[in-house]
Amino acid sequence: MNYLFEKVDNTKLVLFRILFGILMMAECWGAIFTGWVKKTFVDVDFTFNFIGFEWTQVLLGDTMYGIYIAMGFLGLLIMLGAFYRFSTISLFLLWTLTYLMQKSNYNNHYYFLVWVCFLMAVVPANKYYSVDASLNRKKASETAPRWTIIIFKIQVAILYFFAAIAKLYPGWLEHRYLPIRLNNSSQWFANTEYFSWVAPYLRMPELAEILAYSGIAFDFLIVPLLMIKQTRKVAFILALIFHIFNSITLQVGIFPYLALAMSLFFFNSETIKKVVFPFKRRSLIPEERYEKPYYRNFVTYTVIILTLWQIYLPLRHWLIKDDVLWTEEGHRMAWRMMLRTKSGHIDFETHLPNGQIINEDVYEFLRPHQVYGLQTKPDFIWQYAQELKRRYKEKGFDSIQVFAKNSTLSINGGPYHPFINPEVDLANVKWSYFGHQEWILPSPKNYYE
Repeated sequence: MNYLFEKVDNTKLVLFRILFGILMMAECWGAIFTGWVKKTFVDVDFTFNFIGFEWTQVLLGDTMYGIYIAMGFLGLLIMLGAFYRFSTISLFLLWTLTYLMQKSNYNNHYYFLVWVCFLMAVVPANKYYSVDASLNRKKASETAPRWTIIIFKIQVAILYFFAAIAKLYPGWLEHRYLPIRLNNSSQWFANTEYFSWVAPYLRMPELAEILAYSGIAFDFLIVPLLMIKQTRKVAFILALIFHIFNSITLQVGIFPYLALAMSLFFFNSETIKKVVFPFKRRSLIPEERYEKPYYRNFVTYTVIILTLWQIYLPLRHWLIKDDVLWTEEGHRMAWRMMLRTKSGHIDFETHLPNGQIINEDVYEFLRPHQVYGLQTKPDFIWQYAQELKRRYKEKGFDSIQVFAKNSTLSINGGPYHPFINPEVDLANVKWSYFGHQEWILPSPKNYYE
């Protein structure tokens, strides 16, 4: 146990704090300037939030600009190491709130940032080269307990390992998904003035095949290569190429740069210090070489429990009936990144107590990007039925029925298959939080026939 609590140089922690703060500023303020916040939270009166967090709907509208401005400012404070504990805890709470508020624009890096924000809130990354350390010299330090470094390594290892495992399925190995994704990206390049020449290369079938297998190899091997001193620099160069390529061609936000920043935890502190903090002397380990014992057990068991929880989440779909690719049950929070593309069709019938049947217009209070999720994701379908029930109740109809008609689903460009049982009243069926929704029709034996 002493190994976890031995005091080590905190250069890596300090550098990551700076990079993390910069990236959070870019993520939050960039979401405003690009119109993402407006599209996702302001120009809507309903979002598909995580089930159980319907109360977050009251924040929709211009309030969300204030929240994202605040989060960007908190990122600035974290970068500077100012009011660090307040800044990191506040950012963790606000970012988690916005993550739980909507699923229409779900991205794994939003979930990844929830964990990173949490980890930053519990580590002492402000003890050096920070405003806090300058204002309070007594609390300044050039060391940190080893566990504060290890938890970031564990986070990176879990992400890459399960991302690799998730790719071991026919849709990826048979190169059905990547050609579609690369072709979509090529459309953007084709419409640019200076980079239109990139588009034909992205459409090459050979590129999709190379990326499919290299993606699996990279995810499986990058952490072991970073852990070995002799291969560490080569691994970082490969990571740099891999993530920059993904950033340019697949446009996945700040995630590639965050992953690169976290890979620095695998490097020797002296190596980083020479490049970034050449003025920092060789850290002197104090006489009290280990952290005080009074909270060792709490830290140890917390790290173990959180690690086991993160291992369970990507595996939980094996405990749920049918294929996660079809049902989506166990897909989120499982590092199942960029694995499939879906399209679908669905109609809704509302049966009123007086016998009237209404064919619902899904665009009445949903935006196009929300309708896409409604056509392909069972939890969206159930939540839409619940929202219809709520709205009709406001009109005086206490007992309505909602049925999903003509629901079909296509995966990775394959044919459409029946998706939702049209005989089930979705307005009055309960959601199974930890099990299978029996009103989802069984997955086809072959998605492409």
